[in-house]
Amino acid sequence: MIAAADLRKSYKDQPALRGVSFSVASGELYAYLGPNGAGKTTTIRIMTGLTRPDSGTALVAGRDLLRDPKAKAGVGMVAQTINLDMELTVAENLDIHGRLFGMSRTRRREKAAEWLGRVELSGRADSQVKTLSGGLRRRVMIARALMHEPAALFLDEPTVGLDADIRRQIWALIKDLQASGVAIFLTTHYIEEAEALADRVAFLRDGLITATDTPRNLIEAIGAWAAVDLTGKSPAAFFQERADAMAHAACQAGGVAVRPTSLEDAYLRAMGSGVLEPDACLEAKAGPAATTTSGGAR
Repeated sequence: MIAAADLRKSYKDQPALRGVSFSVASGELYAYLGPNGAGKTTTIRIMTGLTRPDSGTALVAGRDLLRDPKAKAGVGMVAQTINLDMELTVAENLDIHGRLFGMSRTRRREKAAEWLGRVELSGRADSQVKTLSGGLRRRVMIARALMHEPAALFLDEPTVGLDADIRRQIWALIKDLQASGVAIFLTTHYIEEAEALADRVAFLRDGLITATDTPRNLIEAIGAWAAVDLTGKSPAAFFQERADAMAHAACQAGGVAVRPTSLEDAYLRAMGSGVLEPDACLEAKAGPAATTTSGGAR
């Protein structure tokens, strides 16, 4: 499992993390969402032992990353950038990783064969990495990160820049890893990716976690239905009942669509997107009992 308690970190008096706490159970996928500069990279660097926090604790599989050198053996990391050795073969990249973690030659061969099979790259073991597509390189990075059988896997934008069909293949692989009991910590700018994969989602803003819950609960907290201005001139309004959303749309001059609320809507609200107050037309039609979550319960 993964656990962080009151992590704080500043760079030249500029706070990056201001008291972040979370936990990820074995077999759970935890998505960590926020804009650039929110503190996601700092969090991952601390949780993988690359950066020391100013204060707080970071545990993986019950071991303190800040005090126990062996704790890093419980961590697997897939970085946002491709950091494989392009001139080496797929198998050689995995073998070097195994050596760094003190694995025996026999064990390295066994685990390389196992993980290349899991990521469907058994037939490319002797291929130079530079000959592989971006999607296949991502698979190699995942296999490499799991060579030493870590309890926790950190995925930093694992599908960035990949085509939609390749992204879906990576999603399937991630879900398979989760089912095997690995605790997974995911950062992504693809909000639909978090909605599809995560058991729980955290919204990070200015170094603070502002909300943590299941994707469904985060969506329902703002309203199950969205009335969206197709011109983009006004923010969306959110309603618990479809009838209220339709009534709101009918009050507008035109160009308003009603659809189910998404996690992206909840994320944008959490990041400070504009709030649309209910208009007089809707209140007159729905009566004083009308409720909209775009501006809170009424």
